[in-house]
Amino acid sequence: MKKAILIPDSFKGTMSSAQIISIMKERILFHNPECEIVSIPVADGGEGSVDAFLTALGGEKVHVRTRGPWNEEVESFYGMLPDGTAVIEMAASAGLPQVGDRKDPSKTTTYGVGELILAAARNGAKRLVIGLGGSATNDAGCGAAAACGALFKDENGNSFVPVGGTLDKIASIDLSKMDDAVKALPITAMCDIDNPFYGPTGAAAVFGPQKGADEAMVKDLDGKMAHLASVIESQLGIDLQSIPGSGAAGGMGGGMKSFFSARMQMGIDAVLETTGFDSLAKDADYIFTGEGKIDTQSLRGKVVIGVARRARKMNIPVIAVVGDIGDDIEAAYSEGVTGIFSTNRVAVPYKEARIRAESDMKLTMDNILRFMKSLGR
Repeated sequence: MKKAILIPDSFKGTMSSAQIISIMKERILFHNPECEIVSIPVADGGEGSVDAFLTALGGEKVHVRTRGPWNEEVESFYGMLPDGTAVIEMAASAGLPQVGDRKDPSKTTTYGVGELILAAARNGAKRLVIGLGGSATNDAGCGAAAACGALFKDENGNSFVPVGGTLDKIASIDLSKMDDAVKALPITAMCDIDNPFYGPTGAAAVFGPQKGADEAMVKDLDGKMAHLASVIESQLGIDLQSIPGSGAAGGMGGGMKSFFSARMQMGIDAVLETTGFDSLAKDADYIFTGEGKIDTQSLRGKVVIGVARRARKMNIPVIAVVGDIGDDIEAAYSEGVTGIFSTNRVAVPYKEARIRAESDMKLTMDNILRFMKSLGR
């Protein structure tokens, strides 16, 4: 093995992508000291996404003071990659950890996320990748749009910055005053879920409770999201309810599409595109990937399958090292996965497996590499 690409997802609650890469790399070099290793930490759009991109590609972390989810001033940041791509994780200015015990998606705002977008655009960003994950908000990105110059007006013509609890006050939307640098910026929104804007599987119903919404608030927020969707459809000509992922991050998916003309993309596809994966992998002998559990949900195009689809076009074998293997995953092989190996060597429950995750990963990689070595690979 002369060259290997390492691009695993994190094992949620157990090991980060970077930790897994470190173990994989150490074991590969132990067995193949001359092997060229290309490491691509995977960002899922939530916390750590900026660092993952910077680790993979270089660049700098730019610190910016913005408003937080409760309109307080916070120290935030975005990443600027060498090619001029800016990377934002919305959790940096509107994340759940920032609200602590003050969870209330009817009042929190994404205004600070808009300030990050504005700062990156004015700093000369050529394109923007924004991760939709870990938010404490349900304002459908109205706060972010307002920070960039969008005007939301009530029935009396008064402009205001909407939050989740006041979306029903929006009578008109004026995007003509949006900052020119922002309007010129191509934006990709990383989103791995397909929830609609409102309804039983919409933003408020599915994600509202983890942000602090009780049953009554969920119903209230959902109705207000439906109101906003009708205003957007009548004034901007966009049917948000028909766009998969519009309900992501408290409706931020729909807001990015409506107010910023963003392109929605699966997280792994955004990573592969931004890192120039096809160029990096074209002469690789093997690709090692993985995720906490491969199951039928993975087949929608998450990390392992997203990587395998690209690799299949280049005829590169893909080895998936995962924490657990679910039923009915045979379709993964036709997508381009060569082999799937579980690190759960002694078949223990997750609580026990996570304690020994690093050593099990190391031993599993050892087994795979010893076998490959016996075949002269």
